[in-house]
Amino acid sequence: MSYLRTFLPWIVFAVIPSAQWQWAALAGLVVAAAVILQQRSAGAAHDALIIEIGSALYFAVLAAIAFSDPHSGIRDYSATLSSACLAVIAGTSLLIGKPFTLGIAKRSTPPEIWPLKPFIRVNVVITSVWTAAFALTAVVLAALAHGGHGHSLASLLVQIAGFVVPMVFTVRYVALVQSRAPRA
Repeated sequence: MSYLRTFLPWIVFAVIPSAQWQWAALAGLVVAAAVILQQRSAGAAHDALIIEIGSALYFAVLAAIAFSDPHSGIRDYSATLSSACLAVIAGTSLLIGKPFTLGIAKRSTPPEIWPLKPFIRVNVVITSVWTAAFALTAVVLAALAHGGHGHSLASLLVQIAGFVVPMVFTVRYVALVQSRAPRA
């Protein structure tokens, strides 16, 4: 559930028709802000909100561009930019040693586990997979947009796969690691 909440602004943005991209960007911003406020009220630390904070910043900039110039060429590449932004956020979290999934995992893991190397390593792997999925999604979406199919069914399916594949990996990988933990 926490990943769904984390990526809810992006899901909202993706399902609003591209002809309404200004409103989609604004909706993404509103949802991101609401998620941040709700999670902070629930006691979530900032490190558990890396994607949400980055999302709010991205959608604020995109909404400003979209409302100031609704016919901007950026519209055609908005899905590409979204995935690229997520890749940058996730990749940066790895580079600074705070994988975005670490904060999410801490929500459901006892504090005594947090500093353990296997816990951190698992989150580095998971965040790496998410980063790669976002980057690959951005590349495929760029190719589709360049070919005039940036807002097609194929584009939507690529966006969905860009979230579903790493989500399934995360669930399965965590289950695998947990199944092996008692034996270790």
